[in-house]
Amino acid sequence: MKRVTQLQIKSPSFWIATGLGSGLMRPAPGTWGTLSALPFGAGLLITGGPPLLLCAIIALSPIAFWSVRRYQTLTDTAATDPSEIVIDEFLGMWIALLAALPDMVSVSCAFVFFRLFDILKPWPVSYFDKNWKGPSGIIADDIMAGIYAALCLGGVHYAGLI
Repeated sequence: MKRVTQLQIKSPSFWIATGLGSGLMRPAPGTWGTLSALPFGAGLLITGGPPLLLCAIIALSPIAFWSVRRYQTLTDTAATDPSEIVIDEFLGMWIALLAALPDMVSVSCAFVFFRLFDILKPWPVSYFDKNWKGPSGIIADDIMAGIYAALCLGGVHYAGLI
């Protein structure tokens, strides 16, 4: 990670893009970012169910694109996918939670499925990761991983496995 300056730390885009700083934790900043997204997403799920969670995803999406673009400008990392950017993990995790029941087992399974797809990057997750540049590429692969996780979790629920 490029050295972060005081000016960058004062920028709201810095804190949003890094998931309130969770993306600065090592090792595995993506996992830390996903863990940071979990209580927010689970809270939304428990409070208002999937409709509230979907509204939050829709509201966060343009903010995520803005913060990633701004972060890349501030840190001169426009040609890369800096590991400390984890707002995309928030979106992907919240999408995975759309299929979760408001209980610990289901939410934990959503986390495991999302991390699995985010790490393994099956097609088209890998396509977005490798071929799309800028904020779209950073965010799109995690959105797709979240969709895969939600589909798998929905299948597990449908099959009565949990």
